[in-house]
Amino acid sequence: MVVDETAAQDNAGAAVPVRLTELRLVDFRNYAGLRLDLTGRFVVLCGENGAGKTNLLEAVSLLSPGRGLRRAAYPEMARGGASGFAVRAGVEGAAGPVALATTVRADAETGSFARQVKIDETPARTADELLDHLRILWLTPAMDGLFTGPAGDRRRFLDRLVLTIDPAHGRRAADYERAMRSRNRLLADGCRDERWLEGIEAQMAELGIAMALARRELTGLLRAIVDAADDTPFPKADLVLSSGLGEDALDRPAADMEDALRLSLARSRFADAAAGRSLEGPHRADLAVFHRAKAMPAALSSTGEQKALLIGLILAHASLVSSMGGATPVLLLDEIAAHLDAGRRAALFDLIDGLGVQSFLTGTDPNLFEALGSRAQHLTIRSGTLA
Repeated sequence: MVVDETAAQDNAGAAVPVRLTELRLVDFRNYAGLRLDLTGRFVVLCGENGAGKTNLLEAVSLLSPGRGLRRAAYPEMARGGASGFAVRAGVEGAAGPVALATTVRADAETGSFARQVKIDETPARTADELLDHLRILWLTPAMDGLFTGPAGDRRRFLDRLVLTIDPAHGRRAADYERAMRSRNRLLADGCRDERWLEGIEAQMAELGIAMALARRELTGLLRAIVDAADDTPFPKADLVLSSGLGEDALDRPAADMEDALRLSLARSRFADAAAGRSLEGPHRADLAVFHRAKAMPAALSSTGEQKALLIGLILAHASLVSSMGGATPVLLLDEIAAHLDAGRRAALFDLIDGLGVQSFLTGTDPNLFEALGSRAQHLTIRSGTLA
């Protein structure tokens, strides 16, 4: 993934609008069945806590690779007693209308749940093919502790950002994790077969350097978007990426970096076996975020400032996805307006409008979305049904 930052910004206005036109659910969470026609770029979902607003956003998030915005296991998503569920959507984009579907069913013999993705009723080879038609970004209350929580949460956040502009990143990350687990098991079992270990470590080195470079490039592109953006009520963030490979590990030709990581893994076998895990590699990466105007780590900022920084990052990433992919993403913003004052809410809605994206917003109070006026399709959710 090598992209010219200036060209990416110059193409920002040329993105093709992408939007969901229809959503259907069968046996998903608390929805026995739902058909929803979507008519606007703003879709506001209001209802009491537990009504199913976030469930609906989660269903939309399953139209992308991965386990959705909650990262839940498939059995948890199936309505009580159901042997599976289905999420289907009509999408209008650059290639015209397309039907996307995620269907999960339990095997009759084993009981294990398996996912099948279809595009225009044709089975996809992998869920990554969904990214050819739809890029989905989300922000949920569970992410409010991103800056103060464990590094693993920030890595997952970063990798999700990378995935939306580099569809191969998810497969690389999964293959790296699988290879690392295999190496850890061999070391734990006292394996001394050099050929096995060397082969796995060579694979980890190739995949790991590719992952680290993709993360670094994404971070640089985001910095450029943030630098170029006008001032808004949402503070600008400075991003500092720790690759997990050492400070200067990514400043050499790719082949040299792979060799260095491969040799480092070979030298650390004894230490890794004693620790029960791999002590060096891209799985140890972290993303530090700073409040630019205050030169303060986000982790030390107030709760409100952390929320505002996170919103600013998501908006910058939405702009980046539009610039690089040539098509707008879809935003899922759960309880986004609850902790913003009226001025910031209105500014947020205008910024989203200016991006030209379709967005789904949830809340318990319809008054929080008054500033949207007629720009939004307003829907009321009650116990898994449209009121």
